[in-house]
Amino acid sequence: MYQTLSKAGKPFNISFQKDQLFINEHAYAWELKPESNHTFFILKGSKNFRAELVEMDTEQKKVSVKINHRIYSFVFKDKMDLLLADMGMDTLATAAVKDLKAPMPGLVLDITVKVGDEVKKGQPLLILEAMKMENVLKAEGEGIVSDITTQKGDSVEKNQILIQF
Repeated sequence: MYQTLSKAGKPFNISFQKDQLFINEHAYAWELKPESNHTFFILKGSKNFRAELVEMDTEQKKVSVKINHRIYSFVFKDKMDLLLADMGMDTLATAAVKDLKAPMPGLVLDITVKVGDEVKKGQPLLILEAMKMENVLKAEGEGIVSDITTQKGDSVEKNQILIQF
């Protein structure tokens, strides 16, 4: 397993070879002793550190850990994340949303937002019935609804714009 972490903008590499941890290709001797699901002790030489998982955002690959009353935040990047960053494609997921299109032909059952509403990523926007199944269409990013181009009960075609931001 190989990961690159970024702490305070300074990248460093972490890798594991069997049970040995390497940071920037230097062996790091340590031992973990779990205390509970979110806390554990780190033993390094004659020093003891108490660590607690404060926050974990798996989607953004961010982790905050409190070690001896001080919080450290990390962003994990694997080889694919680094490759996408090198190609300039790492910001595509955070791009501003401009519209919501119908992923398939169907019937609009409900619209859960109105013009002027501020929406967050993952928020339900519209319910579309297609092939006798209800599909909840969610926001792919953050934005403010500027126009709703369909109404409850309308039949829509694939790729038809339903909501604009």
